[in-house]
Amino acid sequence: MIKISGVIITYNEEEHLEKCLASLVGIVDEIVVVDSYSTDKTQAICEKFKVRFIPQEFLGYKEQKNFAVEQANFDYILSLDGDEALSERLKRSILEVKKNWKFDGYYSNRKNNYCGQWIHFSDWYPDKKLRLFKKGHGEWKGINPHDSYKLKPKLKSGHLKGDLLHWIYRDYDEHKQKVENFSSIAANAYFELGIKASLFKLIVRPSWAFFKAYFLRLGILDGVNGWRICKQTFRVTYLKYSKLRGHWNAASK
Repeated sequence: MIKISGVIITYNEEEHLEKCLASLVGIVDEIVVVDSYSTDKTQAICEKFKVRFIPQEFLGYKEQKNFAVEQANFDYILSLDGDEALSERLKRSILEVKKNWKFDGYYSNRKNNYCGQWIHFSDWYPDKKLRLFKKGHGEWKGINPHDSYKLKPKLKSGHLKGDLLHWIYRDYDEHKQKVENFSSIAANAYFELGIKASLFKLIVRPSWAFFKAYFLRLGILDGVNGWRICKQTFRVTYLKYSKLRGHWNAASK
């Protein structure tokens, strides 16, 4: 049977971290937490579960996750965020894979809890994520803050049964604030990559993002919270391109 390292990056994750760590007990063979100098009870919670706790200044989302993978003792990695946990069905799937590893990496569906409601539609479900993989067979890539693990070309992936549970926002105000922050991070990342923001992108892409999430991906069926989620999908897309245009305008002066 293979051995798996559970790898988590954290910063002030006391609200959900205990659920995360508890879900890994009996599933992984070690837990490694790379923490960006939390000021809450994150470290104390980790000590209860006897994790290997590694302080590390935040390098960026994908950079921090790649760093964390390198700290693992075992070649097989299960990567979670501090506000995620394994469902019971997903636990059973991972235990089955430990006995018979077939692919280079495994996807699972992520289910998001928004303001106390599990979301079943829009862009938020099934929200497929590759979180179980063999070290060296890929890396965390993407444009911050939207990182994802990508396998190397020609490598094969499988799919696990069960959901990765994610407690995303406790209230609408937190969502709006995160949208403001994430749009700034994304705009800065796009600017550093030399990506431009045309007036077409500013006008069309936010509207398309809303239409796709609310109507095509049935966000409307999640009720009031479905509307709120899709509204913020519009807003984060608009703010990202608006701020990106601001960067280019400032650079041209």
